[in-house]
Amino acid sequence: MKPFFLLGLALLSATALSQPSFAAASDARTLQIVVSKDRQSLAVYDGDQVVATSKVSTGKRGHTTPSGIFSILEKKVYHESNLYSASPMPFMQRLTWSGIALHESNSVPNYPASHGCVRMPKAFAKMLYQMTERGVHVVIANQPLVPQPVENAMLFQPQAAPPPALFSGIELRPSTASFLPQAQSLQVATNDVTSIKLPQATAVAAPPIDLAPLSILITRRGLRENVRDLQGLLNDIGFITGTPDGMLGPSTVQAIEDFRKAHNIKATGGLVSPALMKAVYAAAGKGEPPNGAIMVRQNFKPLFEGPAIIAEPQEALGVHFFTANAIDRISGKADWFGMTLEEDLSSKMKKRYGITSEEQSQSLDAAGQALGRITIPDDIRHRIEDLLTSGSSLTISDTGVGPETGNETDFITITNSGALGKKG
Repeated sequence: MKPFFLLGLALLSATALSQPSFAAASDARTLQIVVSKDRQSLAVYDGDQVVATSKVSTGKRGHTTPSGIFSILEKKVYHESNLYSASPMPFMQRLTWSGIALHESNSVPNYPASHGCVRMPKAFAKMLYQMTERGVHVVIANQPLVPQPVENAMLFQPQAAPPPALFSGIELRPSTASFLPQAQSLQVATNDVTSIKLPQATAVAAPPIDLAPLSILITRRGLRENVRDLQGLLNDIGFITGTPDGMLGPSTVQAIEDFRKAHNIKATGGLVSPALMKAVYAAAGKGEPPNGAIMVRQNFKPLFEGPAIIAEPQEALGVHFFTANAIDRISGKADWFGMTLEEDLSSKMKKRYGITSEEQSQSLDAAGQALGRITIPDDIRHRIEDLLTSGSSLTISDTGVGPETGNETDFITITNSGALGKKG
C-alpha cells in the first residue's frame, strides 16, 4: 500500500491553476477539498485527480485554523460574521457550527491572516461554491495531503447483484423454417415456451439512486457507549436502569451499585471501571466487552452503531480518512481513496485509552496497520454495504466523537483545535 503522507506538491501554491472540468466529474459528492496550512493552499480532488487549486489564507497566530476532517454543513452566497463587526463572508461554506468556514475575502496574502476561517480569492471562492454541495469533505492539515488509491479487505464493498437467471437446461425441439423452399428446409432449434417453467426472481435490495452518502467512524469506545451498553445488559439481568441512553442518571448509578454489591465488585477505577464492564458482560453471557465502536451517520443524522474490536489497544490507531469514489454494484466493487493526518494525542488522552505506543500510527503503512487491527460484526458490515454509495466516507481515529460532532453534522474529527469557537 502506498503511504498517504505526501509532501512537496508545488502545483498547490498557484491560484486556480486549472479551470475545473466539473462537467466531466462523476458527482459533486465525490469531490474532496484539501487545505494545507504550511503551503497556504487549497486543492480540490475527484479521487486522486486534481480538479482545481488556489492560494488561501488560514488563521493567524492566536487564531490558528483547526486541523482535522470536516464536511460542508451549510452554504450561503452572503454571510456576515457574528463576532467580528459583521465582517462580510461571501460564498460562505460552513465547516463547524462554532464558526469555521471557507469564504471569499479581499485579503488573501501568502501567509496566515484570518481569525480561523479559510479565506479564498473572490473568483475562486465563487467557482468553488458552484462546484460543491452540502456534505462535501474538507480536510485541513499542516502539510499537503493527496488522496491515494487504497485496497484493503477491511474497506466496505457494495453488495454485488446476482447474475441474471439463464434458461439453462431447457429442452429444445426441432422446427421447420417455413420461409425456406421445401427442398432447402432446415431443422432449427427453438424454445418451446409453452413448456418452460420460469424460475422465481430473487429480489435484490439496491439503494435508491439519490441515497445520501454514509459517514462512518471507527474509534475507541467512550464513556457514553460503555454506559449505554451497561444499561441494556443490567436491565436484561434484573438491575433496572430505565431506557439505555448513555447517561449516568440516578437509576443507572443505583443499578451499578446494586450489581457491585451482588457480585462483590470493588469500587475502584471510577464508577464505570474495566472490572465492572467485564463482570457485567460475563453475568449477561456476552463474553469480553468490546473496546471499540463503529458509528454511522447519513444526512447529517445518526443512523446506527455497533461494537468493534481493536487489536493491540496499547498502540495508537492514528487518524485516517477514506472516501468511496466509484461504486459498481454489478461487480461489487468500490474505489477507495485514503489520507493519513497527523495525530496530536495529549498525555491525558493516552492515559484514558491505555495508549503506550505510537509506533504503528507513525509508520509508512499506518493506515493499513490500523485497518488490519479492526474487527466489526458481520451484520453491521452487511448493513453498511447495502447502503454504500459514492461519496461515503470512513474515519478511523483514537479520540472518539468530539464536541463539534452534533446536530446536522457528519463526524467531525479535530486533530488540532486551533480557533474553534471563533469566526474570521
